[in-house]
Amino acid sequence: MDFFRHRRFSHPGLPALVLLIAATGCSSADDNTRTAVPSPGTKATELCQNLDKSLPRKVDGLDREDPEPRSALTAGWGSPAIILRCGVQRPPKMVDPKVAEGGDPDAVGGGVNGVGWLMEKRDDGATRFTSAQRLAYVEVTVPGGRDTASVLVDLAGAIKKAIPEGIAD
Repeated sequence: MDFFRHRRFSHPGLPALVLLIAATGCSSADDNTRTAVPSPGTKATELCQNLDKSLPRKVDGLDREDPEPRSALTAGWGSPAIILRCGVQRPPKMVDPKVAEGGDPDAVGGGVNGVGWLMEKRDDGATRFTSAQRLAYVEVTVPGGRDTASVLVDLAGAIKKAIPEGIAD
């Protein structure tokens, strides 16, 4: 006797799984970059919120497309995205004497249009910049292959306006 001949295959989770895959494939969230939102203290948060209001609509010719989750502490431009995070912790290399002496091939200090930066090369080809001598640390990650100088020039005015000079906590 064939028990399976008249049975229809029925798995209640299968339609839900198909629907989930279809919805995920069509989701607009796929277009957005995700980034971790910093959690600075109150003073730095206020400065970062002011920076968010001052940021340019375009950086290196790319339109602003903020990453997920949306926050006044993060911003993005283009795809692959140039990502700005405000209120990050001071990077360890910022106080590394080898960097100050020019002895670290993956990190160097410098400035662009009145904003000091620590530049760190990353293994994925991207370059991460962290502002120096400002009351809040601003981190900018530029994907490999982009002109980093134009990105920093485009952001310098907003950073100078919103984040006063000084040493961040």
